[in-house]
Amino acid sequence: MSAVMKTNITLKLDAALLREIRILAAEQGTSISAMLAARLEQMVRERHSYDRSRRRAVARLRDGMSLGWTPPATRDELYER
Repeated sequence: MSAVMKTNITLKLDAALLREIRILAAEQGTSISAMLAARLEQMVRERHSYDRSRRRAVARLRDGMSLGWTPPATRDELYER
């Protein structure tokens, strides 16, 4: 199993927001870092899922769907002339 390399980042947050985030993290029994990392990972997973769904939908549009439609008969065929 390979080790995952982690990198630190710096955030600039409003002091009141940081205070609320600390409370939220404490209530959840986690750290701010772990909470943010989990949310960012979720955002990336959602984006990948959206991209896959979008590619499938575009492929379906490109291929078209059979609706069982047949062109209408000619006028002569309709009235058996």
